Amino acid sequence: MKDRIAQVVSGLSASPEIVTACLAALPVTELRFSIPYATFALHLNWSTALIWSIIGNLLPVPVILILLDPAQHFLRRWKKMDRFFDWLFARTRRRGKIVERFRFIGLMLFVSIPLPVTGAWTGSVAAYLFGIRFVPAMIAISLGVSIAGTIITLACQGFLGFWNPSSGF
Repeated sequence: MKDRIAQVVSGLSASPEIVTACLAALPVTELRFSIPYATFALHLNWSTALIWSIIGNLLPVPVILILLDPAQHFLRRWKKMDRFFDWLFARTRRRGKIVERFRFIGLMLFVSIPLPVTGAWTGSVAAYLFGIRFVPAMIAISLGVSIAGTIITLACQGFLGFWNPSSGF
């Protein structure tokens, strides 16, 4: 799925920086995919890939934080959407125990773990569910995204020993 998304986004006649930001903004890919893709497939230097990935990953956060409540109330009128939000919120509550317990620090740590379902999108939902106000949530998520981006960038550069950058993407 990530390869198909990358193919579609790369097919757009956009600069590599915009492609990187778009990939980072998507909930499936976020910066866990956009940084390696930008580094190895788009041949951006590590700092450019990191900056554009952070920007892209943070773009949906204020929208989610502001619109999730009214959107879910409106969309719950339909049975399928009601089930979707029940599933999403239950899943986020299960995975977000650290956020519930430690609030701001927990949200930052939750988002900073570079694993699937721990990024900015899920962090935004967790902030909403656990009642973290907009500004603290934005700061915690921004810090978490920056930490996760740094970890992924270091891994792409071979500093963490996960893979050899000369082997390509």
